[in-house]
Formats: sequence, structure tokens, C-alpha cells
Amino acid sequence: MSTVAPGFDFFAVGELPAPNLPAPEVAAIVAAEWGLEVELEPLGSQQDQNFLARSAADGDERPIGVVKITNPAFSATELAAQDAAAERIAATWPELRIATTTTEPGDAADARPRSIVAETSEGPLAMRLLSFLDGGTLTGDGHLAPQAVARLGELAAKSSLALAELEHPGLDRVLQWDPRFADRVVELLAPHHPDPARRDRVVEAAEAAWAIVASLADELPQQAVHLDLTDDNVVCRAEGGRRLPDGMIDFGDVTRSWAVSELAITISSVLHHAGAEPVSVLPAVRAFHELRPLAPAELAALWPLVVLRGAVLVVSGEHQVQLDGGVNAYAEAGLDREWRIFEQACSVPAEVMTALIADELGLTEPATGSREAQRSASPDAPSSEAVRLDVSVFADDVDGGEWLDDEALEERLALQALDAGAPAAWLPRGTPRLTASRTLSPVSPATVPLGVDVWYAEPQRLEASEHLSIDGAAQDADGVWIVPARTRIRARLGRADAPHLVRPEYAAGWLAVTLDPAPMLELGVVDRGPAAAPRAAPSLLERRDAAFAEVQEHYYDAPPQIERGWREHLADTDGRVYLDMVNNVTPLGHGHLGVAAAVNRQLRRLNTNSRFNYEAVVEFSERLTGLVPEPLDTVFLVNSGSEAADLAIRVALAATGRRDVVSVLEAYHGWTYASDAVSTSTADNPNALETRPDWVHAVEAPNSFRGRYRGADATRYAPEAAARIRELAESGRPPAAFIAETFYGNAGGIPLPDGYLAEVYAAVRAAGGLAIADEVQAGYGRLGDWFWGFEQQGVVPDIIAVAKAMGNGHPLGAVITTREIAARFRSQGYFFSSTGGSPASSVAGLAVLDAYAAGGLQAHAAEVGRQLKQNLEELASRHPLIGAVHGLGLYLGVEFVRDRETLEPATEETRAICDRLLELGVIMQPTGDHQNVLKTKPPLCIEAGSADFFVEMLDRVLTEGW
Repeated sequence: MSTVAPGFDFFAVGELPAPNLPAPEVAAIVAAEWGLEVELEPLGSQQDQNFLARSAADGDERPIGVVKITNPAFSATELAAQDAAAERIAATWPELRIATTTTEPGDAADARPRSIVAETSEGPLAMRLLSFLDGGTLTGDGHLAPQAVARLGELAAKSSLALAELEHPGLDRVLQWDPRFADRVVELLAPHHPDPARRDRVVEAAEAAWAIVASLADELPQQAVHLDLTDDNVVCRAEGGRRLPDGMIDFGDVTRSWAVSELAITISSVLHHAGAEPVSVLPAVRAFHELRPLAPAELAALWPLVVLRGAVLVVSGEHQVQLDGGVNAYAEAGLDREWRIFEQACSVPAEVMTALIADELGLTEPATGSREAQRSASPDAPSSEAVRLDVSVFADDVDGGEWLDDEALEERLALQALDAGAPAAWLPRGTPRLTASRTLSPVSPATVPLGVDVWYAEPQRLEASEHLSIDGAAQDADGVWIVPARTRIRARLGRADAPHLVRPEYAAGWLAVTLDPAPMLELGVVDRGPAAAPRAAPSLLERRDAAFAEVQEHYYDAPPQIERGWREHLADTDGRVYLDMVNNVTPLGHGHLGVAAAVNRQLRRLNTNSRFNYEAVVEFSERLTGLVPEPLDTVFLVNSGSEAADLAIRVALAATGRRDVVSVLEAYHGWTYASDAVSTSTADNPNALETRPDWVHAVEAPNSFRGRYRGADATRYAPEAAARIRELAESGRPPAAFIAETFYGNAGGIPLPDGYLAEVYAAVRAAGGLAIADEVQAGYGRLGDWFWGFEQQGVVPDIIAVAKAMGNGHPLGAVITTREIAARFRSQGYFFSSTGGSPASSVAGLAVLDAYAAGGLQAHAAEVGRQLKQNLEELASRHPLIGAVHGLGLYLGVEFVRDRETLEPATEETRAICDRLLELGVIMQPTGDHQNVLKTKPPLCIEAGSADFFVEMLDRVLTEGW
């Protein structure tokens, strides 16, 4: 029932048309009353009239405040309550920026507020000059990051806490925005909505939501509330590459209402933003609850109040447009936004959202329905022998991309079990199914079943139950379910409107309001799904942090649990599939069956170290030497790129009898002692430049984009590096080697200036040293047109260090040099690696080379890479944040800058963009010393459609915000 008195008449106390004074008239009043000469810029408002006031003094255009002309429906007492609320919040939370009424110059004790009732062309109107808060609001439809949403919830909680004890006569007012009156507002205004279909939907949803709220009304605490703490009424600061709210404006709706209304109104404003949906509000609810805990009744009322807010927005927006006769562009522009809020609020049943929120907050929400219903029917077949199938991310049966056959794979597995004699085969409830996933999708697919799928070997008769729904079976005249043999049926227990599969984000809510039919079908025990997991159990990430050295960082602050890969795709435990755009370790793609079979076969046969005599290590070494030009003909096999770079340096030191090495700034070569010593990337080690040993001498990074020499001037890097090498030799410290990536990879895939390696290699050789090519990232065909990076430079190194792609994820690296240089390493004693060059590692390397040839991966990298770079460059023409697109083949880097002239790195923005890409299904990470370059190095098998998806999602992020 309504909480409004029977005599309530909205039209008697509700809004009047918004004021519509001309700017010159308002400016004249401001000058006359407060002595301020201002230029006015209209600001939108649905019920009032607002202007941004700037100083009209010569050369001074700074904002000095916001002129607010209040709707004449509101009294002076109400305006006083608004000022009191603003001042109360400002005093309680000094760190927040709050728009309060400004005061005239004078002592604090007698300074008068700039608040008047002015005589205007529309009659007496209340006018105030409010403080201007810079940074802008979240107005618009751009994407809101979870951090921004959480901050909204925090602001709502702080408002609620500050206003909890505020008492003022101006709070006792009747507003159409007050959820306590939502039923009457919809009742009175819905008939005026011009679209009958929308009108009926709004009325139906509002009635259902009101029924829940009315039943809880007596338990909902009331207090003073801002009541309009929305995206339009918060101000922001830039933090971490995002605009995050840190203050609030517009106290025009301050009133007394249910305390939980503050949160309901705040989270409803999230729902119209790009990519937003009901689950998007959870960070705000969590942040609110942490500061101001929700009582059980408030939890139960929260989502119905969101639905009611959406309904009120829809009918009120249309009504305001009609009241203003088509002159209120702000109200008219908001109609589509308000409808989207309503649609999103109604897209998930309130009961499900309540259970989902309870799960998010760690609160107990009892499941609905009767547990007795789970035992009210049973099949004829015995259950103990029924085979439980598994198509989760952990299942062996989904190997090799078999999960892409979706339901066909499930059918095959079920029929195989029946053919083997099982009376039944079934797929359980609550376990995410990889077979229900998709490879390229900006939203998670529905992978979590609310019921079970069952195949019976023989026809079955299942007793009727009002709680049981079965798809794929019919009921006879007595209501008994007749289940055919060897045919899939889908059984659900509980809500009739429950879908068969739901998205993982909503699974906890749906599982809490439905039941498991498996026990009543005698298939297994009750499976309550993820909602029943013990909260005391630590998460996998917590276990990792407890047992795994912290310095071994992980991608993302809240990473998905990745447990399967296939080609360029990675799948998490929810069955969400991501596009992997960074994994240059697996050129053949993840889960490659050929490599897995070769290693598996060899491990069953023999695996030992390379001091034994076996064929695989010889054949693999021969294949490697066949890939390099003369005079390179000798191979060392190791486990990783770090070991390869380390060994390459040690070989050079031994071959020359020297101890000094020249490396390049901003480079990364590995984590062992020698490879770390020549690494100067401050992104990998902030202290890199201060901690180099005295035998390492770094030359300037040949960065033609943001280095000291750019564009055509980049040719100057090589002569200066060569001069440095000659200087070392003349000073009595001739270098043993010069080591550099053959493609400037750690900085984001920037090609070295033409002729760079030729001149520097010549200088180091003239000084008696050796040239080491670090091909760990660039080598093995990633550049497309060249198998090795040094080929692009037209040189041949003395020593090559290579790894990563060699084993497609199996630990494998190599140093390739000449017989003469390798022989000099004898002075250091013996060398061997327990697993470098082992039979298993060698056959892994051979399998990779075979797959390269069979799949034409180098040519594929060239073709897909050219198109990908072209598409990224087209994005750069539309998005100024992209300063450049570097690279060749599938070794690319998208560099973000805040200013294309100064090249200020957009470091924080890049991290935020990567987080948003993850939400859209793309794995991407920053690289470079400024961490402002997208490391675009996907598996070489990536399909053109996947590369296009990446570009499409990056375009979406740059368009919608992050």
C-alpha cells in the first residue's frame, strides 16, 4: 500500500515548469545584487535552471560559480534545508568537495550567503550562486570503470552517514523523486506517457517492485538524504588514468526518506552508461556497505527501489517534456537514457539481484522453494551407475578445441557413456560449461546451468511435481513426464522463469533462488553451486600470495583464473574465453596437440640430459643451424631466454678474455646475473640504472619515436654508439661484446634505425669484441618478412640468443654461434643443462619447427600483421591518445601519449585501458619504460578475425572511455 496520505495530489505539490530566463537578464541580476560582472553558459537541468558563471573581466574567464534558479515549486524553507545538508556533509567529510552557497566578501561571522529571491520576468524566483567545483561530472553515456562506480557508492555512504542526524523543517516535503511516493507518481503520470507499450511495461514493473517495498516499509529507517547523488551530480578528479568522483553538487532534492534510497538512486544512474548492466553496480553497493552497512530489510528493498527509480524517471521525464512545451532540451535528451535505466533495472528479477548482492556482501540469503521438492519424483533407472559428464575448463574431453563443437560434444560424450552400458549420463548444475562459451565476445556468455542435462538409456516415467520443469519430454494425462531414450532432457527445479544457462556474473543470484533437480532424479547429491562455497576458504589468489614469492607479480589487480588455452584464446574457470594478444611464448597457439603429443610420447620413452647420446638433440641442433646464415653453425641448448642471454655473454667473455660489455638503455635481457646486469629497463627494475656493475656500459636507446633523435635524425644513434665503443677501447677497456635486441622490443616493437646494427657491429668487431643478437622476442618469424630480427638490419651476429617461441611454452632456449667461438668456452670448464636439450625439450623444439612449416606461420604473421597495423593506424587517425603504432609483422606496439607534441606518456591511461579490454574479453598488457605501450605480440596463429576483434574492442574503449 502507499505510504502517502490519502489526500496526496502530486499535481498540487509537484513540479512546475522549469524557469527559462534569458541569460542577459540573469547576468543583470547577478551584477545588481552581488556586484559581479559575469558571462553565463547554460547548464542542463530537468526541473531548475542553471548557468555556469565566468568572470567577464578582460582576460579572466575563470569560473566563479554556478547560478541556480530554483523551480518555483520549492519554498525558502526547503532551500535552507538544502544549504544545511551541503554544509553538514562538507563539515563531516573535509576531504570531499561540496558545492555550497557562496558568501559575499566580509568577515566569516557576518558574511552573507549569495541567496536571494529575485524579481524576474517570470515572477519572483529563488536565485543562488553556488561554488564552482572543477573536474567535471560523469554526465554522459561513457563507460564507468569499476573504480568510478565504487567511488559513487562511497560518496553515497558518506552522504548517508553525514545526514543521518540532520533535522530541519525543510526536509518534510513531498517530492516526486522520493521513492516513498513512487507508486503514486507512476499511477498519476504513467497515463500521460505517449507510448502504450512502454507505459504498460512501466506500470507492471512498478507494481511488482512496490509490492516488495511496501511489505518492508515499516522496517526501513528514514533520515535526511541527498536523493540525487547521481553521475550528473558528482565532480571528479583524475586518478590512475581515470576520472573518479570526489565531490557532490546539486542538493535540490534533499528531503527525508528511506536511508537506502540514497544508494538506490546512486546505483540506478550507473545503468545507462556504455556497457553497464545490473552487475555493474556491485562495486558501489560493496563500497557503500563497507562504510554504512545495509540492514536486512534494506538489502531486500534495494533492487526493487532501483526498478521504481527507473519507472519514475521514465514517466517523469516524459511529463516534464510535456510541461515545458518542448523547450527543455535537457529533459528531452534524457528520455532514452531514462528508458535504458529502467530496462536494465528490469532485465534481472529483483529476487535474483537481491540474492546476488547478498552474495557479493557475504551475507546469508536463504534459497527459496521447498527442499522437499527435490525428493518428490524419481526415475525408474538406478542412479548409482549414472555417469556424470564434465565439459568444464578442466575436462580432458575439451582438449584440442573440442569445446567449440558445443552441444554436439556433449551429445557425443553422453551417447558414448550409454553405449558403454551406463543407465544414464548427465551434466550437473552450477558447473560452468566451456561448451557454452564463445571465442570472441565483449560480454561473458551464459555458461552456468541452473538445472541438469540428462540422457537415459531407456525410456523413463517421472512423477509430476509443480516445482519441476523438463524440456525435451512430454506429460501424459496424469501429468507424468514421459522421457524418451537416448535423448537430452533439461530439468530445472524452482522458478518457472529461470533460464537453462546464465552468465557467471549472475550465477550466485540465480542459484540461490532455484534448486538442484539431481537428487530427485537420483543422479547425485544436492549441488548448490558457487553460492554455497564456504566463505572462510581462501581464494586461489590469496593462496598464491601466501605461498608464492610476491615479487613474481600477476597480471591485473583482480585476475581471472585462467586454466585452459586454445590457439589465440584463453579460458577461465567460468568458461569465459579471452583473446590473448600478448603471449609471444606460444607462436603455435595454446594447447597445441602436436607439441603435447610429441613431448608426451618422448616422456614415456626417455628423458635425460644431453650428455647421453640420443638422436633428438642432434636432429634439433642440425635444424637450428639450418635456420641461420654462415658462419653460425654450433648450438648450446638451455631452458629459457634469460639463460640464453646469460650464456651468450659468458661465451663472449671467454672467447675474448675480456670483462666489459656494451648494452642499450631501456632494454631487458633476463633475470640471471649476467642477463640482468645488461638489462637497463626501469619498467622491469626501477633501480636498473643505479645498480649496473662496472663492467656494463650502456649506450643511448635508439628510440626514433621519443628518444633524443627522432625521425630522420635517428641515424645519429649508431655513430654515437660506435664512438662510445671506440672510447672504451682507447681507455683500456675494450668490450668483449655488444648485446642488443635486434628489434627494439621492450620499448614497444620499434624497429632499429636503418643501418644501426651494421655500424655498431663493425665498431665492436674493430675493437676485438663480438656482436650478440638477442632474438628472444623478435626471432622465429614474428616479424613476418624476416625469420630473424638481424635479417631486417642486413647483418649477421657472432652469437644469437633465442628462446620463447622455440618450445611453444615448453622451457627451451638456445645460443647459436660459430665453432671457433664455442670452442673457446672450453676455458670455463664443462657446460651442460639438465633439461636444456633433453630428449623431451628437443622433440618439443622439433615439433614446433614442423608446425611452423606446415602452418606457414611466418607468412601468416606478415599478412595478418600488415592488416592489423593498418587497422591500428586508422584508429590513431581518430583517437589522439594514440601517439604511434610501432612494429612489423606480429611484433607491434600501440603507444599512448597525452600530447602528440610533448609525447607525455599516458601511463595511467594505458593501464586503465588494459583493465577495460579485459572486461571486453581481450588480454593486453603495457610495456616500455613508461608502461604506455600496448604489448601487441599474440600467438602467430592468430586468425584475421581475432585481430579485427582486438581493434574493434580497442576502438570501443577509446570511444566509450575506461
